Amino acid sequence: MTFAARLLLAASLLPFAAPLAAQDAEAMPDEPEIDEIIVTGRGLDPALSTGIYATTTLERETIVSSPSGRIEDVLRNVAGFQQFRRSDSRSSNPSAQGVTLRALGGNATSRALVLLDGVPIADPFFGYIPLSAIPPETLGTIRVTRGGGSGPFGAGALAGTIELESAEPATTGGFLGSTAINDRAETEASGVLTQRLGSGFAVASGRWDRGQGFYTTPDNQRVPATARAGFESWNAALRGVAPLTTDIEVQARIAAFRDARTLRFKGADSTSEGEEASIRFVGRGRWQFDALAYVQARDFSNIVISSTRFTPTLNQRATPSTGVGGKFELRPPILEGHDIRIGADYRRADGELQEDALNAVSGAVTERRRAGGATSNLGIFVEDDWQIGPLTLNGGLRADRSSITGGFYRAVSASGVPVSTITAPDRSDWSVSWRAGALFYATRRLDIRAAAYTGLRLPTLNELYRPFVVFPVVTEANANLVNERLRGFEVGLDWQPVNAVVIAVTAFDNKVENAIANVTISPNLRRRANLPAVDARGIEASIAAKFGTVSLDGALAWTDAEVRGEGVSADLDGKRPAQTPDFAATLTLGWEPAPGWRLAGTLRHVAAQFEDDRELDSLPPATTIDAFLALPLGKKLSVVARAENLTDEAIVTRNQGGSIDLGAPRTFWLGLRYGF
Repeated sequence: MTFAARLLLAASLLPFAAPLAAQDAEAMPDEPEIDEIIVTGRGLDPALSTGIYATTTLERETIVSSPSGRIEDVLRNVAGFQQFRRSDSRSSNPSAQGVTLRALGGNATSRALVLLDGVPIADPFFGYIPLSAIPPETLGTIRVTRGGGSGPFGAGALAGTIELESAEPATTGGFLGSTAINDRAETEASGVLTQRLGSGFAVASGRWDRGQGFYTTPDNQRVPATARAGFESWNAALRGVAPLTTDIEVQARIAAFRDARTLRFKGADSTSEGEEASIRFVGRGRWQFDALAYVQARDFSNIVISSTRFTPTLNQRATPSTGVGGKFELRPPILEGHDIRIGADYRRADGELQEDALNAVSGAVTERRRAGGATSNLGIFVEDDWQIGPLTLNGGLRADRSSITGGFYRAVSASGVPVSTITAPDRSDWSVSWRAGALFYATRRLDIRAAAYTGLRLPTLNELYRPFVVFPVVTEANANLVNERLRGFEVGLDWQPVNAVVIAVTAFDNKVENAIANVTISPNLRRRANLPAVDARGIEASIAAKFGTVSLDGALAWTDAEVRGEGVSADLDGKRPAQTPDFAATLTLGWEPAPGWRLAGTLRHVAAQFEDDRELDSLPPATTIDAFLALPLGKKLSVVARAENLTDEAIVTRNQGGSIDLGAPRTFWLGLRYGF
């Protein structure tokens, strides 16, 4: 079945909400009264064990009050959250948008599992997160759990899980709309329309951002070919939720997005685009269950420009990929005091790189390359929460069969003569992961927790088969990469000294064995390789306080991360992983004097980090101040003012032998929003 056929099938499931749900809310006079049917569009309630592991929940007010209006800015409020680079989704290459937790980065692939309404959203080929395709205004909550996972889709939760949940219909009831313009004449517009369908509902949403961008290149490094980081992106989604019975609801979603950007030089254009569909059945009866199936189609293209001749040297014209998967989770009520979860999940990704090497002088094709393959993972899991008075115990076990198949790399000359051919052997194996923890309610205001866990991540098709160039540095792929494994433990506490203040502190020690990194071979050559290990130990802390109309939210993460190297990576032993700061902190002070009003300022600091694995190129520390103001004009209409990087801090996002890229400069936004 083609993707278009799958998408059409999923779309056809949305309207069936009407005949299933379009029942009279009131019973007929001669009929017995029936229970009211309530649908939420959510998955099953979080398990009791959520409190055992270091978890942060972001509520809607925080999500829709971001100074930049982008989801990565929202997630920076979480201790330990990290992107591969400091740049946001307007001024970075889409394939570099990996996210991780606990300073376990190192390359552009995500080591944290990101779910939207239960569906993994990482790109099937690259493993990056399409951040510009996630409109914050459509979300209700974000739950971030740090540490290895063993439940559904646990094979991707090496560093933790980021769960994005759509807003309930009561939150987005009717229509939400916003539009804004900044001091560079860049614009954004979004809308969310919610319509009740009997006892169910449907939500249509869309967002469009475009702008000339800012110069990422410092003044003293600009040349006539230097270009602004221009961008244009849009996304659209349709989601339907309907009851099948009083205890079972169905959720269906289709979505599409496209993101186009220009980086550093004129003609250095990249695009990422995708379509996806999913269907989910949630049962909230005595035997609770969550059944999900999804399909994704993605593509990526990129033009590489020479930094000496400023002409195209590589045309990565297409990287089509497909992801399919699903899960089934059952919560049987078989033991009193126990919350048992049993299930299985499956994911498969396949894709292919299609690129042409170009002569920098004539522009003629010198070599044509194709590379790709498929990865898959079948997981079976069981987990139990056992509540014994003030003590909650958790134990989970997971078995994964992962496979890597069909891997190849072929390069031919312009005339079709083979230049290089690699056929990777198929391989598969079984892995076992586990986690265990305890939560003790010591007093009414103090919870003490401890946990230990393991985790698993498969190498992506990008890491296995796709070489790439950030001129003049070439990074080679490695078809022999093996799975990453994490082992770790943590202890922490949640303390509420008074009703208005909540403090959380976690100390952790995590180790990633076979960590995949870009290892320097020579000044202009790197190769992906499995390092023996990356050790990360540190402390995470957060505070949330609200005194009347004033609120304070803060988070910090201090991490001592080191590479364990040997053999080809022996000289990396004891060095900090690339792109990994040892300290990051954020503090937001808010004031809400009346309903609809909000004034907030955010102070953020990120410590120095290294661009490369050999600690030759440093990215200096950066401290920024952002601001947000919402001023109601009427019952539903508000004027919104936002400011990014008020002090115009020079945020170095890339330093490659002195060639610098900068992050967003001081930016002011002014706009209107309705219904928020």
